[in-house]
Amino acid sequence: MARYTGPKTKIARKFGEPIYGEDKIFAKRNYPPGQHRRRKTSEYGLQLREKQKAKYTYGVLERQFRNMFEKAARAKGVTGTVLLQYLESRLDNVVYRMGIAPSRPAARQLVLHKHVTVNGAVVNIPSYQVRPGDVVAVREKSKSLEVIADCLAGFNHSKYPWIEWDESLKGGKFLHVPEREDIPENIKEQLIVELYSK
Repeated sequence: MARYTGPKTKIARKFGEPIYGEDKIFAKRNYPPGQHRRRKTSEYGLQLREKQKAKYTYGVLERQFRNMFEKAARAKGVTGTVLLQYLESRLDNVVYRMGIAPSRPAARQLVLHKHVTVNGAVVNIPSYQVRPGDVVAVREKSKSLEVIADCLAGFNHSKYPWIEWDESLKGGKFLHVPEREDIPENIKEQLIVELYSK
């Protein structure tokens, strides 16, 4: 299964923000990598950069991202917002937002290793689209896993209004698709729409 496995701090420095979460090296060197003079970025360059930032943030490769964009373009509503809502509805992202995993790559691994259930059935596809009303929880056998317990210990579950947490279940209900203002990611989705519309 394809995913980005290269250096993460270099990517975070390229975009000028810690897109992979807390990073000691990024905090020390929060300027772009490379030694050469910076030229002014073109309009196309800005659009491409924004698309790459979204792809790296959510851990999606080009073909899957393109297919998701085309699906968003056919759906009702503002294309950029719908695209972000599709990305937020991915199972690995929902697991991360619930605080079951410390990062999206870790959430992806938990899903792939069959530690997560959707409506009581084990689902091991990270790109699975969670629908409003679905209950995402930790599998019964996996509730004692140290990594999951550590993550849940200090997590604020009222952080995201579209998720309702149930402590006894070690899971939560996906109440509705998040609105754009509720999504905390710093992504200018209009630039992505402009890039793909060329």
